[in-house]
Amino acid sequence: MTTVSKPNVLIFFTDQQRWDTTGIHGNPLGLTPNFDRMAAYGTHLEHSFTCQPVCGPARSSLQTGVYGTTSGCYKNGIPLPEHLGTLGQYFGQAGYQTGYIGKWHLADEEPVPAAKRGGYDYWLASNVLEFSSDSYRTVMYDNDSNPVRLPGYRVDALTDAAIRYIDNHRENPFFLFVSYLEPHHQNHIDDYPAPVGYREQYGGRWIPPDLAALGGTVHQHIGGYYGMVKRLDEALGRVLDALKSLELDEQTIVLFTSDHGNHFKTRNEEYKRSCHDSSIRVPTAFSGPGFSEGRKLRQLVSLIDLPPTLLDAAGIKVPAQMQGNSIMPLLNGAGSSQPWQEEVFVQISESSIARAIRTRKWKYCVVAEGKDGNAQAGSEEYIEAYLYDLDADPYELTNLIGLDSHREAADILQARLQHRMAAAGESVPIIRPAPAVPGGQRHVSLQEARS
Repeated sequence: MTTVSKPNVLIFFTDQQRWDTTGIHGNPLGLTPNFDRMAAYGTHLEHSFTCQPVCGPARSSLQTGVYGTTSGCYKNGIPLPEHLGTLGQYFGQAGYQTGYIGKWHLADEEPVPAAKRGGYDYWLASNVLEFSSDSYRTVMYDNDSNPVRLPGYRVDALTDAAIRYIDNHRENPFFLFVSYLEPHHQNHIDDYPAPVGYREQYGGRWIPPDLAALGGTVHQHIGGYYGMVKRLDEALGRVLDALKSLELDEQTIVLFTSDHGNHFKTRNEEYKRSCHDSSIRVPTAFSGPGFSEGRKLRQLVSLIDLPPTLLDAAGIKVPAQMQGNSIMPLLNGAGSSQPWQEEVFVQISESSIARAIRTRKWKYCVVAEGKDGNAQAGSEEYIEAYLYDLDADPYELTNLIGLDSHREAADILQARLQHRMAAAGESVPIIRPAPAVPGGQRHVSLQEARS
């Protein structure tokens, strides 16, 4: 294993990308050969999930290492509090050159003033990139808040800027965050504008089972969505090639991940903000020093765990206020004083106020009835809404909540959810059971319920 005293760190961050767009997760269309290679030869987080399936809150958690209810950024449009430390500040204080390129979505004005940029030294970004730009009209703002129009398809424009940054900052360690909009929809046309000629290659081909069963807008949008994913993977290949050509590949940690997934209006009236894996499960892999061992991490990992992991991997002390856990002890075989979590915890806002846990076998979700997810971050009372047996039903097509055969499992999962809410700093709520539904073919054992 190559070790360096202070590795470069690069985050390749996509928006609204499902885990099953990738070949390593079974997609048969060959969309992601570069990600698949990175996952195969680096470290693949096989079970990776967001902690909040909406743009702003997820990004706030990735920047600060705390949940949206802790930072106050529980919905879009709430600026990141200036007193909270960010990855940009932590790496900057450790002697890194820091840069941010792309979508920010953590301020309340455009262009983003210097005080609201999370402490990054170099800035070429927009607060809401889907509003400042279009697929072939990329406009972002520089350090002086001047608009900069970049040529090419938007993915390529950001990638060109990232490669220029790497080339210009290779003499000293850098921390670069590249935040793409793709494969997020273009809001003003509610479409997925892939590069010219790409949509046609993927329309009418393989569709994940949940989308095939539930429909939504998938037949209208899947060709463009897959085309965007393909171009993102080509961009990842270009970035990795640039690092190799500059002889930086063995001293640069690269993290690929996404803020949340996409259910194509099958679970509610838009694309995310649900507890289902289509909304919360994302592709995640690391490469570079400390990660290039061809390892597959099978534990469940949350986006909230990535900030402490990055700091830990770079030899920077993890701040005590961070609410996730570094995966480095798992990779180093050193273990820790606490066993790794058996579930991930998800907060949901805006379209509803909901909370969920996801174990290897179970998905359990509760919703605050009659409460406005834009007006408040949480609730004192919830009602059970979803229960899925992921072994038997991995695409969550049969909701078991309320079945008397699964009452015992739901009770155990309810206690686990309340425990995770308390650990995240929320008050322990009342959770009312779902109305009973007689039926179910068998009784779930306590051993299964605890898995």
